[in-house]
Amino acid sequence: MTSVLFVVSEEGYWGEECIDPLQTLSDAGADITVATPSGSKPVVDERSIDPENVGEETANRVREAQESDQRLQNPMPIANADSDMYDAVVFPGGHGTEWDVNQDRHARRLLRNVVEGEDGKALVVCHAVGLLAFTRNRDGKFLVAGCDVTGFPNEWEDGIVDDHDRMPDGRKLPYWVEDEVKAAGGNWDAELDSDTSVRIDGDLLTARGPESSHAAATTLLEVLGVK
Repeated sequence: MTSVLFVVSEEGYWGEECIDPLQTLSDAGADITVATPSGSKPVVDERSIDPENVGEETANRVREAQESDQRLQNPMPIANADSDMYDAVVFPGGHGTEWDVNQDRHARRLLRNVVEGEDGKALVVCHAVGLLAFTRNRDGKFLVAGCDVTGFPNEWEDGIVDDHDRMPDGRKLPYWVEDEVKAAGGNWDAELDSDTSVRIDGDLLTARGPESSHAAATTLLEVLGVK
């Protein structure tokens, strides 16, 4: 059975980017485990369960999963996760990842071990792509240097934060994902002319945002050889 670890934010994950891949992979027979930075229950970004933002169907789907899926109710701490135990590690996005997952040394360890290992795959979505800007390989170089990646673009961020980089909830965004990944040497292309954006570079898969969540999950299943 294919085993997949989801590393989910406690500061605000984007609902669709976690729940769609989680349920799509589950429906394909994957065994899913959830981890968070401290082992506390992940927290969903309220904007991602607001019907006015995402529609009634998506809002209800995410809310139901957040409240009832036992895997989300009982996560393990990231520090306890061993990448060798999983065929893939998924990092769902959401602005909250900038305050916890992307800065977590154990998350960086998981990503590095999967991408540099022999068998595993890593799927990194939306704002979680910022994790690539803080992860170095075994030689001390940025893991993303020279890799083709997509993620949450500056053009979209500009429509969310104010002139002082403050989020709608008042928190100041510490960095913009596109800027940091480019600075770390990533070959960035969010494919803004396309409805979805999923890129593959070796064992690293990246996805742009919510509308790419399902395509990201099905692409991961394809590269894992799961039908």
